[in-house]
Amino acid sequence: MPVTTRTPRVGVLALQGDFREHLLVLRELGADAVPVRRESELDQVAGLVIPGGESTVMDKLCRLYGLRDPLRGRIAAGMPVYGTCAGLIMLADRITDAIDGQETLGGLDVTVQRNAFGNQNDSFETDLDIPELGEAPVHAVFIRAPAVSDLGDGTTALAALEDGRVVAVEQGNLLGTSFHPEVTDDYRFHERFLERVRAA
Repeated sequence: MPVTTRTPRVGVLALQGDFREHLLVLRELGADAVPVRRESELDQVAGLVIPGGESTVMDKLCRLYGLRDPLRGRIAAGMPVYGTCAGLIMLADRITDAIDGQETLGGLDVTVQRNAFGNQNDSFETDLDIPELGEAPVHAVFIRAPAVSDLGDGTTALAALEDGRVVAVEQGNLLGTSFHPEVTDDYRFHERFLERVRAA
């Protein structure tokens, strides 16, 4: 369902990963969505999606393109950001199994474990009950997914698996999921992100 009020321009970090899918979803919801690869493009958006991909590569490319510090600044200033899979890792303040030299953008007071569910062959799908998004369950697709192992004060768990591992969180204007809503036809997380953008 398209957004009912005008949404300011939003961006999708387009250095690596499945950014095209997020752009399509956001545009289908009626948003003015653009790829972001440079600081000048970041300056023109009111919110940002950080897609799934490879968090270590994304970290290196953020530094190479001069985006790390501007991104950290915008996040600290309250820009709404939604991170999926690797994007959740990029938003986490802490990673339990980071490679040497890996850094994050931070902002979410959580600890995240990379590849918590195994490799590509261990990808899976399941339904999650998320009351904040309504009565219908969310069909979640996990691909080399991280999991949140610790939440700080002010961070809310939106969804967890039956074994207790947290897979969706929010804190202020920041939203993160271990899974990939952009590859399903359920766009409620993107809608929640756009609500944050309109309200900011």
